[in-house]
Amino acid sequence: MKALDELTFDNRFARLGDAFSTHVLPEPIDDPRLVVASPAAMALLDLDPAQADTPMFAQLFGGHKLWAEAQPRAMVYSGHQFGSYNPQLGDGRGLLLGEVCNAAGEHWDLHLKGAGQTPYSRMGDGRAVLRSSIREFLASEALHALGIPTSRALCVIGSSTPVWREKQERAAMVLRLAPSHVRFGHFEYFYYTKRTDEHTALAEHVLAAHFPQCREQPQPYLAMFREIVERNAELIAKWQAYGFCHGVMNTDNMSILGITFDFGPFAFLDDFDANFICNHSDDRGRYAFSNQVPIGQWNLSALAQALTPLIEVEALRETLGLFLPLYQAHYLDLMRRRLGLTRAEDSDAKLIEHLLQLMQSGGIDYSLFFRRLGDEPAEQAVARLRDDFIDRPGFDAWAAHYTARVARDGEPRQDLRRKRMHAVNPLYILRNYLAQHAIDAAENGDYSVVRQLHQVLSQPFDEQPGMAAYAQRPPEWGKHLEISCSS
Repeated sequence: MKALDELTFDNRFARLGDAFSTHVLPEPIDDPRLVVASPAAMALLDLDPAQADTPMFAQLFGGHKLWAEAQPRAMVYSGHQFGSYNPQLGDGRGLLLGEVCNAAGEHWDLHLKGAGQTPYSRMGDGRAVLRSSIREFLASEALHALGIPTSRALCVIGSSTPVWREKQERAAMVLRLAPSHVRFGHFEYFYYTKRTDEHTALAEHVLAAHFPQCREQPQPYLAMFREIVERNAELIAKWQAYGFCHGVMNTDNMSILGITFDFGPFAFLDDFDANFICNHSDDRGRYAFSNQVPIGQWNLSALAQALTPLIEVEALRETLGLFLPLYQAHYLDLMRRRLGLTRAEDSDAKLIEHLLQLMQSGGIDYSLFFRRLGDEPAEQAVARLRDDFIDRPGFDAWAAHYTARVARDGEPRQDLRRKRMHAVNPLYILRNYLAQHAIDAAENGDYSVVRQLHQVLSQPFDEQPGMAAYAQRPPEWGKHLEISCSS
């Protein structure tokens, strides 16, 4: 394991030049202190977890110090925001400090969010507040633990620096990791500004750095786009299967790697509600839970348009047509596993749809239902869960189909069924009210709550002694917290 001063940098994106990013130094925050760190994320850089407790750690990720080999850059891009094209966005409060190459040969972007003003701050102060930084940290690491592709979060650094939002708050920085921070909006920026050479250079960079296997194909750019479509189909299937709402699926928040990216007003479903809107600012429900699949396809169409100088339109159209079938295949596979089924039947989609309709009308806790379904043999489990539903005749009809389906599938011994189902149905998820408890404590100087919540969420499928409070249904107030884009 390495110390902080032993990291190896290879800043590939910075080498693309000033057309792609601007050199900016971080603006340090006052009195930097460690709020929480992820040993699992530190391991991606081969960092010794003990480094988090050193003074240098808070100094580096609070903007006070910088590696000699780092090349901090604010990236420029554009994007469609709530369906409307914004011609220039960019890193308004974040900086790509550099790319670290680990012992396995993997490259990891070090992206510092809350690092101060950049040329792309657009009247903003370039800061992130403690609450949003904690939420992004917890979400990144919680999604990873669930097996959902995501950027990672190495740490949150708090400070005494005041910032003003709806009220005075404290500034913080979160250090994000990803193999790349290139977004759909990067390609849109160079496409709409008609900068052909830079557009091609970006495509070549992405192809070489992140999709080298596609270079062996007859049409490398088309092969790359197909993989982007496939990755996003699988990503959004996992969002839907696990009840995750992103909240702001603008094209500038969509990763070219098909990972969950740029956390803002996200939420996991508590009670199942297909029409749930987690973003208080989304008054028209563009990014409601039920819209994430069509919006994912819409965003890929926007990317396809930006790739027309490189790929024939008909080939792009054909590849886009793969998204929905791929999504449906991934989603059905995940939902079958959540129901404890190992084989596919044509009627499975209707079985799942009927269950979700019953959950919608009954206000059923989405995550706990699946967890409890695996606690006992199928017939006993549905009998115990029956009383939670308002439409009991409807649930009885569904339960009869489900138990018959389990019997046809060949139900294993209960210990095997339980093990298999609990391996895909989390006991602990990042509920908004749990995050709020952690934020409230941290804002009062107590970081123990966010650290314990992070530990619990790092093993979401394993029952942890003494942690039953984290597995309960939320209080009524906890289901109605208003989360906006503001950070």
